[in-house]
Amino acid sequence: MSKQFWTRLGLMGAALVAGVLLLTTSASANIPPPGPASGSSGLQGTVKTPAPKDAATITTPTNGQSFGKMPITVAGLCTSGLLVKVFSNNVFVGSAQCNNGSYSMQVTLFDGTNELVARIFDALDQPGPDSATVTVTYNNSQFAGGGAPQFTLSSLYALRGANPNEQLNWPIIINGGTAPYALSVDWGDGKAATLYSEPFAGNVIINHTYNSAGTYVVIVKGTDKDGQTAFLQLVGQANGAVTQSSTKANGKESTVITITKVLWIPAALCIPLIAVSFWLGRRYELAALRRHLERPEDD
Repeated sequence: MSKQFWTRLGLMGAALVAGVLLLTTSASANIPPPGPASGSSGLQGTVKTPAPKDAATITTPTNGQSFGKMPITVAGLCTSGLLVKVFSNNVFVGSAQCNNGSYSMQVTLFDGTNELVARIFDALDQPGPDSATVTVTYNNSQFAGGGAPQFTLSSLYALRGANPNEQLNWPIIINGGTAPYALSVDWGDGKAATLYSEPFAGNVIINHTYNSAGTYVVIVKGTDKDGQTAFLQLVGQANGAVTQSSTKANGKESTVITITKVLWIPAALCIPLIAVSFWLGRRYELAALRRHLERPEDD
């Protein structure tokens, strides 16, 4: 083996270590730092997952049914753990959490024909496919022939949450009917219903404080001056908040340590090889020089 061989071997080893060190520096620069300490600020990201693929169904009511009293029950099958929103004529009328593969909720229909659709949503509020449309009819005989518009309740939020022992504020929309209005809200946690008196239609804020983490069925009942009633079922959530220290322990710090160990292993393995390569190359040079000095002058 020639001097050039050992020299090239040493250079290749040095290049390998340089590449590993560069990889380590680059990967470390892309690793997010540990979570912010108290009093500091930071950014938080969410890894997006595919939207739900399996549609919910509506098994109750069935196509062609007619109703004369409100509320009615809308129920069906769904994927457990997802949120189910029901729409009538493309207007949100109620929501429920899917538990054990099914859901059930109380909704108010609109006068006349109602086209009901159930739609599922995941934790990122990504919608899944719509259910098959179920068409039913509501005959509001009590107020037939004119009078005030039908009284309904709605909201822009099907699910809303807050940490335990913190106030949860929920915007509700009062539509139609005749003022003033009385609202009764059962928050689903066993406490007495909250009562509200509203002098006008439009946006109102209802609020509550949950003491324990969990998911709760919220029932809003309303009555207007003329006795019209409306119902709205929603999903309230008291978050099981994760502390900053536990997030660091289970996430960012452990990830940094693990990646650093893996990246340095190849570098540690290469260091002895490089030392041996240079030592052998240097030994070859000394031996060649010695042979040259010992060679007779006439050679």
